[in-house]
Amino acid sequence: MFVSQIVVEEVAAGDPDAAALRLRYVEGINLLNLTEAGLALAEKLLADGSVPMEAEEDALHIAVAAVHGMDYLLTWNCRHIANATMRSRIEATCSDAGYGAPVICTPEELLED
Repeated sequence: MFVSQIVVEEVAAGDPDAAALRLRYVEGINLLNLTEAGLALAEKLLADGSVPMEAEEDALHIAVAAVHGMDYLLTWNCRHIANATMRSRIEATCSDAGYGAPVICTPEELLED
């Protein structure tokens, strides 16, 4: 299991007590750093409309997972990430950039039999 630095920053935000609790949940999980390759792929995802321009952070989540070769990207964000209508464009953009797109799904979808 891996978590990106972006996720760590997200869980650290907000109410300090709630953030401390969330940070304990991600403590010890292998960390994926945001790289230049990840930034470049995120820019491509935004530029070609695979991910809407206003969803820059969502593009970063996808790009980090793809660049690091993750098999799955688990998310509850069904607006811009786990979105069936956007999936084929995301996969095509990742492929065009030389990366395999992770399977994007919710945790519930991954656990279904």
